[in-house]
Amino acid sequence: MKKRIAVLCSVAAAAATMATAVPPASGTPAEPALTWKKCATKNYPTLQCASLKVPLDHQEPHGRHITLALSRVPHTAKTFQGPLLVNPGGPGGSGLTMAGYIAKSLPKKTAAQYDVIGFDPRGAGKSKPALNCRPGHFDPVRPATVPATPALERDNLRRARAFAKACGKKYGDILPFIDSVSTVQDMDAVRAALGAKRINFFGYSYGTYLGALYGRLYPHHVRRMALDSLVDPTGVWYDDNLQQDHAFDDRHKALMAWIARHDAAYGLGKDPDKVEAKWYAMRKALTKKPAGKKVGAAELEDTFIPGGYYNGYWPHLAKAFAAYVNDKNAKPLVAVYKSLGAVDAGGENSYSVYTAVQCRDVQWPRDWRTWRDDNDRIHAKAPFSTWNNAWYNAPCAFWPTHHLTPPDVANSELPPVLLFQATDDPATPYDGAVNLHRKLQGSRLVVEQGGGNHGITLSGSKCLDRHLTVYLTTGKVPAGGGGEVDAVCKALPDPKPLKAASSTKAATSAKGTKAGPGTGPRALSHPWSTMGT
Repeated sequence: MKKRIAVLCSVAAAAATMATAVPPASGTPAEPALTWKKCATKNYPTLQCASLKVPLDHQEPHGRHITLALSRVPHTAKTFQGPLLVNPGGPGGSGLTMAGYIAKSLPKKTAAQYDVIGFDPRGAGKSKPALNCRPGHFDPVRPATVPATPALERDNLRRARAFAKACGKKYGDILPFIDSVSTVQDMDAVRAALGAKRINFFGYSYGTYLGALYGRLYPHHVRRMALDSLVDPTGVWYDDNLQQDHAFDDRHKALMAWIARHDAAYGLGKDPDKVEAKWYAMRKALTKKPAGKKVGAAELEDTFIPGGYYNGYWPHLAKAFAAYVNDKNAKPLVAVYKSLGAVDAGGENSYSVYTAVQCRDVQWPRDWRTWRDDNDRIHAKAPFSTWNNAWYNAPCAFWPTHHLTPPDVANSELPPVLLFQATDDPATPYDGAVNLHRKLQGSRLVVEQGGGNHGITLSGSKCLDRHLTVYLTTGKVPAGGGGEVDAVCKALPDPKPLKAASSTKAATSAKGTKAGPGTGPRALSHPWSTMGT
């Protein structure tokens, strides 16, 4: 199944590529000094923006260049600890606003000691060129994801092939350079342009993989590194996505159990299994008659998947679910789909970069029978989002570029890296955090026991935030006991049902309910969609 793809880049080749891209050891910028201009928003009044040209191919530094969009909240304290480069995840997440969010969310005394630097990775956001392979790819109503008939499977395969073909046609000269290693090389170019010998890094979700890769390729350019919601580096990317399917199904069951505990509010029953059965009956009904001609089975899954990332959405999802089942009222479901599940032009850009990176980074099965067998097997036990996730990633079966071989991120040269992970996070399952902890010698793992949200720091936990603040302020990490976990924090309580309000009004208000990291439409993504500007 894997013979059709040629391996173009070994670890050694990646190291050779890296060597050509490392700026001078003195920290002298490889580019002229960045020109920072005000780009303040209502929430982030001190935000500044700049742009940086980097080679499209870091092995050809004098060849074609592309432009990265950068942001900064400058330090204000006398004590300056250097740049803190931040990344929200993805692949494909825009990081410009994240600089403002991190600077605002950290304690003032800590944030004031850093230049907090955000960036839009190559291909994403305001970086140029920005990818949008197939506008309208997620327009409703899409074919149901579960291939209950050969016709449904063919329809979804046509969509996947069409997306891959459109990407190759529009961006054939760029796609070979949209990958994680190239993004990491861009990060080091940013370091050089800032005139810093070393950087601090704080990444969420896919950003944790970028951090691990950066540490592998540039260990002596790392001062401090904090990683939250950890990608399993041993499973990129096909296996990681399969592991998510089990975890998202478990998290969906947790939502059904929460609804059952609050039967007085939602009237869907006190038995979690029966509540779940009603959800699947709703999905079946929407397959035949989409709500508001917008929400079919696929769109319903897209709407409820964010509930796996963040339980703050549960009350809104439950309200819409109850209105549809009990009141035969589909309006709240359509409203919450528009807030949480619909994909706009920014989402199309993020998805284009997501597929470009994941399909290029590593070898994917090219024989569709492998996908069918694996996903049928998992769907039998985890039917919530297995096939939705499969079709989201299916363009990689037909991707028009050859694949790379990612470097092993195992590392003994880094200063202590601080890791954060919730035990029940479905987007980056817990076992992957343990794997990364083992690979980063001297790292420390802080676990939120019983937590299921994705992106857990700076989201309300005083315990987690205390560990992060101490580390960024002093460099101190929890004492290592040599075991699997170095520190434990209790999970925040689950949300309470919404107070008396109409279902439609409640569903409409779902967007923006979280002050911290937003949820993406899909795996390993963290595009901070609910922060606002």
